[in-house]
Amino acid sequence: MQKQSSKEQLRQEQPRQQEIPVVTGGMSHSAAAMLFRSRGRIATVIMLALSLLIGYFVIFDHDGLAAYEQKKHEAQQLQQQIQSMQQDNLRMAAHNKRLKSDPDTIEHQAREQLHYTRPGEVIYTLPAAPGASTTPSQSAK
Repeated sequence: MQKQSSKEQLRQEQPRQQEIPVVTGGMSHSAAAMLFRSRGRIATVIMLALSLLIGYFVIFDHDGLAAYEQKKHEAQQLQQQIQSMQQDNLRMAAHNKRLKSDPDTIEHQAREQLHYTRPGEVIYTLPAAPGASTTPSQSAK
């Protein structure tokens, strides 16, 4: 047996790598190789484009952040209206209770709205000042 050189020994020890055939689909071998080498960049660009597209729809779609902010603002306005109406309701409930039980309140409303008088009283109605118009709702307050 002959002594083999160290290079030959290394070749024998290393397993041979099998070459993978590349299907180029009509491209030249160098173009396919370049495309294969730059696949990481291509994937990054595609992912970036998809991320931007998804971000656009998240922000500007009809159910996106802009719509969310608008609905949030509407909800705050409606909450303020609810609070205002609740206060009006409480005020009116208290006035209703006074109308049912307080004789002074009943008398005041009868004089204001129905123009009732006590026996012997005379009501003088003065003409309205020029330019000043009073409506029944203003005089009732």
